[in-house]
Order: sequence, then structure tokens, then C-alpha cells
Amino acid sequence: MKSPFLKIGVICLLLAVAGYFALKSTSKNSSPINPAGITATATVPKLALGPDSFSSRQIGNPADGTPWITDLLITDLDQDGLKDILVCDGRLNKVSWIRQVSKGVFEEQDIGQTVAGPAHLEVADLNGDGHLDVLVASMGVIPPSNAKTGSVVVLVNDGTNHFTNRVLLENVARVTYVAAADLNKDGRLDLVVGQFGYIEGEIRWMENLGNWEFKSHPLLDLPGTIHAPVTDLDGDGNPDVVALVSQDSEEVHAFMGDGAGHFRDRVLYGSTNKDFGSSGLTIGDVNQDGKPDIVYTNGDGFDYATPGSRPWHGVQWLENLGGGKFTFHRIGDFPGCYSPVVVDLNGDGHNDIVACSGFNDWTNKDAVALMCFENDGTNHFTPRVLAHAPTHLIVVKAADLFNDGRIELVTGCFAFYPPYDRIGRVTLWERKK
Repeated sequence: MKSPFLKIGVICLLLAVAGYFALKSTSKNSSPINPAGITATATVPKLALGPDSFSSRQIGNPADGTPWITDLLITDLDQDGLKDILVCDGRLNKVSWIRQVSKGVFEEQDIGQTVAGPAHLEVADLNGDGHLDVLVASMGVIPPSNAKTGSVVVLVNDGTNHFTNRVLLENVARVTYVAAADLNKDGRLDLVVGQFGYIEGEIRWMENLGNWEFKSHPLLDLPGTIHAPVTDLDGDGNPDVVALVSQDSEEVHAFMGDGAGHFRDRVLYGSTNKDFGSSGLTIGDVNQDGKPDIVYTNGDGFDYATPGSRPWHGVQWLENLGGGKFTFHRIGDFPGCYSPVVVDLNGDGHNDIVACSGFNDWTNKDAVALMCFENDGTNHFTPRVLAHAPTHLIVVKAADLFNDGRIELVTGCFAFYPPYDRIGRVTLWERKK
């Protein structure tokens, strides 16, 4: 029985230490076609992608021992025009805000109270007061367990940068994903909740009844959910849910919505390899034809006594042909691959795919930590190594952090097996030219 990202009990027990993480924001301020929410401008020259394309620096608090950053989110939390970074810290059981106080200057502060085993972050104005609240998927306990320790927590924003924890769901199988969207078109933001669990797990949607009350509706009775973003896959104007389910399934599910809160389950792709190692999924318009495509990675290595990569790890693209039809494309190999991002990284007008590695042979100085698959404009992709360190990168996000048309990357380190000689915590990657 496998467990992706936060299915790490075997490693936790072996290392005598006490999640799954990360995609695409489905808040009111994000786009289902371009999850990063950015495009390069024509005034910025095209970037030649390679190890010297970006400079890196640590932002926020320094690493204390071996960091467990389970998720990151780039968003303008205080809506001051400067993008910030929200951080899930799985080892310290907290959510923090790396605020951009002025261009390129960042300060980190904890927000809300303790959240046990935080695994995923989204922002949304859940109570309609004009302030962005922070949704957190909480596993409760990190080692694989069927105990009902999961919860959904919202850090309610009072508008003065103070956040108060409110529990929306508790005593359920370990929660690894939560997103907000109006699934039944009643004007209120509902929730999609992925519960990885272990032997038992599920996907549900929670209908917003108002006044912080929610009613749960089941979508899938299987363990292993990693991501479950919301988009309109078929262009009918109704929100659909796309889910990556690992464990014994290793499948991509699409729950096609009718706009009234009813969903029909379809399996879009499934691997026959039970060790496939599904690790992350995002929605993005890869070929820029106006239809949302699905990009997902397989690179999990938590299951093995000696953690590391497998030769089948890499990136996949399910091209949306319209009419409910999808075509599978293997983008490329990448050991330990996690956290796909669809973004025009080099500014040539074509969407590339960025991913990081959480599992590689870090004793090898040439092991790749950060990779871009460069799109030539005809949807042929060439792997471009961006960095070999810091290592143990479990999540990467992309955005124009400084509002200058250039794309920056932010990565998070989840250091769960040695060596630890080249680790960071939260790393900002800035374009050199």
C-alpha cells in the first residue's frame, strides 16, 4: 500500500520523526486556465533557460534543523499590491505569511493558531467581508493512519492582518486538499475536500449553507487523494472537479458537474503500475487553445526503505480535445518529480512546465532539484535543468512577484532523508536577465 507526499509513515518511523502538500489556487482571484495568474510582457527579453538563468536566495525564517515545508501559495494576502507567500510548515504544525513589505523585501510571521499536520493552502473570501481568508487542509497526524484525525480549518481574516482559526470539518480521514468554489451556483463558496486517509479515504464537496454551516456530499470513496482543483473542463459553464488519486488507484478522475451540485465520475487516465508514484496535479492551458488541460507528475518515493527516485518518474499532460475527450502525452522523465506548474517561464509566448524533485539521489551533486520542460511552440518539450540545489524540493510555485513582467519561482524544502548538506527552507528564484 503506497502513500504519496504525506503518506510517509514508513520514512517517519525509520527516521524517528513525526505532509501531502500540492496546486492550483481556486480562490476568486485565480484562473483555471492559468494557475500562476501571470504572463510575461513583450518588453522583457526571452530568457535562455539553464542553470544560470536564476539566482536564488532564502526568504522568511532560516531553516531550523530539517524543514518540512508541505505547501506554498503565492497571493496578495493583504491586497496591498505586493504578492506574498503563504507557507505550510508540517514539522512545526503552523501556517506562516512571508509578507512582501516592499519590493523584494520579505518578513515572515505566523498567522492563526496551531494547525496539526497542515498539508495544503488556498485563499478565498469565505464570509464575503472583502478580506481573504486562508483555507488549510489538516492531516492531524503525519504517519499513515486510519484514525479520524483530519480536519478543514479556515484562518478567518478580520481585515487587520489578524487571523482566527475556525474548524469547518473535523474527525475525518486525514485531509490533504481543500479548495473553494461555487459548485451549485447559489452565490456562496462551497468546498472540495480531498481526504488521503490511508486504507480509508474519500473526496467530498461541502455545500455552504451560510453562517459557517456546511453540508457534506460524497464524490469518491477511495483513499489517496492528492489534489482536486476545480475548473470547467467541458466548457458548459458548470464547475467540474479534477482529482489525482494515488494509493492502489493511480488515477485521474473528473467529476463533471451540472451546476446544481450533482457530479458524474469519469476516470480520465489510470496507470497499471501500482508503484507509479502520483505526486501532483495542476490545471493549465498548455497549448493555449482556450481549453483547460491537466498536467500531473509521478515522483513519489516515500514508500521505499531507501527513499529515492524510480526510472518511470516524470511529467504527463492530458490534452483537452473538447467534447470530453483527452489525449495522453508523456512530457518527460524527471526523478522524484513533484508539483507541476504551467507557465511561460522564458517569455517566448509559449507555456512551459516547471517541476521540482523531492526524491533524488542527493549524494550525487549532479542530481537535479529544479527543472523546466521548455515548449518550442509546437508542443514539443525539451528538459532544461535549472538547479541542483537546494535539494529535497517538494513544492514550486511561479508568479510575477515584482510586477515587472518577469517570472519568479518559489520553492519549499521537505528534508526527510539524508544528506542534508544542501537544503534550504523557502527559496526565491529571481531571473538574472
